[in-house]
Amino acid sequence: MPRQRPFLIDVSRLIWRAWSLRLPTGIDRVCLAYLAHYGARSHAVIQKQSLRIVLNAKASDALFQLLLHGGPRMRTNLTTCLAQAGWQRERDVRGKLYLNVGHTGLDVRSLPNWLKRTKLRPVYLVHDLIPITHPHYCRAGEAERHTKRMRHLLESADGVIANSQDTLDQLEQFAIEQNLPLPGHKLTALLGTEALPITAPSLDRPSRPYFVMIGTIEARKNHLLLLKIWQHLVQDLGENAPILLLIGQRGWEIDEVAQILDQDRSLQGHVVELSRCSDGRMIGLLSGARALLIPSFAEGFGIPVIEALQSGAPVIASDLGVFREVAGDIPLYLRPDDPTAWMEAILSYSEGSADRQRQASLIANYVAPNWEDHFRRVDSWLGVIE
Repeated sequence: MPRQRPFLIDVSRLIWRAWSLRLPTGIDRVCLAYLAHYGARSHAVIQKQSLRIVLNAKASDALFQLLLHGGPRMRTNLTTCLAQAGWQRERDVRGKLYLNVGHTGLDVRSLPNWLKRTKLRPVYLVHDLIPITHPHYCRAGEAERHTKRMRHLLESADGVIANSQDTLDQLEQFAIEQNLPLPGHKLTALLGTEALPITAPSLDRPSRPYFVMIGTIEARKNHLLLLKIWQHLVQDLGENAPILLLIGQRGWEIDEVAQILDQDRSLQGHVVELSRCSDGRMIGLLSGARALLIPSFAEGFGIPVIEALQSGAPVIASDLGVFREVAGDIPLYLRPDDPTAWMEAILSYSEGSADRQRQASLIANYVAPNWEDHFRRVDSWLGVIE
């Protein structure tokens, strides 16, 4: 008789994010998609440093429902749910597939040892190697932590899913540099995106041309480039300058960006920071934008690019391999360290350009990566591992 719950799914990251009451990031959304797809066939794993517990079926289902659907009094409900949770005996989970799709706990040395002791078969989803390839854009110590994560992953994995070929290529290069083998089972599967909410055009759209940038405000996203461009635009054009909408929460390593946002009064009314923005409002704003701007130095995937194209907005983006994987030749690609090219493109797209029309004609036929295709590939691949 086949096992009814062949998977363990690590929900530690989702618990922490729910407790923090912060809006979900791209990685959080992937974790939620995997939970929605595999939850009914899984036991929940919760880890905190060297402590790991596996919940029984009843407790897992209660926790999964809470994480997927949220609701008011989230912290109180989480506390109650976990306090009442029953544990699964370690011997009863031996041989199951352990799914870790959020990089959770991979830097903790005891994780590979626990997996080995319990005879679990780990499958990891790798989102990026940015702290290793671009350490100067990350928080202090993150390069060392991420190196541990990827080393432990390579040392323990039965299988690895990469969110893009670009990410898998970087993981392969890292494995060579670390003199570690890649697992025999590996898969590239582009992440899906949620169906865009059906929404009327945003009632609070700016009355003059505007651009949108989406993402946590952090150094590698290169908000500084755009803010300095907007300082020049406002100086030169005054009230005729286009508007820049920054959709995203503030992150780390952003001292200069924060200083400009907080202290440069000339940008008031020209640069608008939206730290909390619903998906419906975001799509409504995107659909009326002259373009999405995404001048990142590095990205793990690029969901905002996909969402912009889905909503009909042109994209001006850094020339990164992962963007070309998900968007092909539709966007206008520029170097992230060429402010002159970005300034010229923004001015051109503010009014109407041949290139913006080129994008508009191609966007009509754009097909976004979707979760159905993603999980069809992953399900088939996991069947091979089983």
